[in-house]
Formats: sequence, structure tokens, C-alpha cells
Amino acid sequence: MAKPWWREGAETLFWALVLALILRTFVIQAFWIPSGSMEPTLEPGDRVLVLKFWYHLPNVAPKRGDMVVFKYPVDPRRDFVKRIIGLPGDMVEIRGGNVFVNGIGLSEPYVVNPDDFDMTPTKVPEGNYFCMGDNRPNSQDSRYWGFVPKSMIRGPVVFRYWPLSRLGVPR
Repeated sequence: MAKPWWREGAETLFWALVLALILRTFVIQAFWIPSGSMEPTLEPGDRVLVLKFWYHLPNVAPKRGDMVVFKYPVDPRRDFVKRIIGLPGDMVEIRGGNVFVNGIGLSEPYVVNPDDFDMTPTKVPEGNYFCMGDNRPNSQDSRYWGFVPKSMIRGPVVFRYWPLSRLGVPR
């Protein structure tokens, strides 16, 4: 005997919601960019997709230059997006706004708004990352509140889907 139309519709809606919740929880999630800390790479109002499972795959770890969304270490209810600058064990130093990792100047073509910040050499603890925004004068980041534990990283930013005029993979 065939199911009534309303039951077919209810079951379809139920399974669609279950699938959407599973995808959002474990696979991919959309995030909205609220501030200008990553300009010009990401602008306020951009919407991006983050692969939440990516760093849980075998032999896949966050790497220098990755843009990641993470739980803000000072208030884990908030999400931040920044770029990974220092990996576990790295020595990070900033002189006159120039970043040095393990004594070598970092090439950062994505930084168009540098600042003149100075930071003495600091070792990134194991299991942690040093993250900075691309818009250095307008970014609260690891220079001010410290390191990001790997457990707080949600995943890498992989695609900008809004606005349509900026659709694509942000670099």
C-alpha cells in the first residue's frame, strides 16, 4: 500500500534535515566574515565554506599560509578567521612589521596593509599555532592573545561563495 503524500513529504523533510545536520557538524560549514582583519583576501560580509573534517584526515595537518576558522581562545563561543604563520616548534619574531620564522623572513604577498609591530622571538608550543590577520593594523591575533591550540581549529577556508562577484578560492 502506498504512503499518503503528507507522510512521504514529512519523511523526506526529516531525512533532509538529518543529512544537513550531519554535513554541517562533521563535513562542511558556512561562515560569515564580520570584520576587516583579513582584507583584502576576505572582506566584511564575505561568506566562506570551511572543511571541518580536513585536519582529521591521516597525514593532513595545518600548514603555514592556510586560512583557518577557529574558536577564539579567549572566548570559545566566537569564531575567528586568520592565516597560520607559525607551526608547532617554530620560532616567530616580528621586526618593524616584518615576520621572521626560524630566522628567515616570511614572504607575505597577501599583506597589503603592513604595520610596524615588533615582537621578540617566541617559540610556538607543540600542538599550537601562531595566527595573524592579513590586514595587520586591523587584526587582533596571536600577537595579542597568544597561540591557537589545534583542538580549536575548525578547518581551512576552501571557497568563497558570496558575494558572487568574488566567487572562488581565496588565496
